[in-house]
Amino acid sequence: MSATRKHPVTPDGRYFVVNGRLWRMSNPALAPEERQALVDRLMHARRQVGIALKAGDAEAERRARAAVDAAKHALGERGPVWWTDGAPDFNRRLAANTPYADWYAALASGDPA
Repeated sequence: MSATRKHPVTPDGRYFVVNGRLWRMSNPALAPEERQALVDRLMHARRQVGIALKAGDAEAERRARAAVDAAKHALGERGPVWWTDGAPDFNRRLAANTPYADWYAALASGDPA
């Protein structure tokens, strides 16, 4: 994400939070050029989903959604975690129901702790 983050990022840099839900960040070990190529692939695939939906083409939608999933796996946002310390994955879980609960509650209360 950019220097001016739209969504809070967990202190360990593994997740960002949208509407109280954790979403896995891209693998920070990806080279910038590789990451950008994968993001470009992801955005293209997402556009293809929209085109397929608009056309009512279920097969094209299936292919486009598979391409989105493949790009997200390559970015490290889905599939096996990119960290190596054995910590579990809390992707798509409510922050309040994870070990990040206190951190997230402090954000909501305005306490920078």
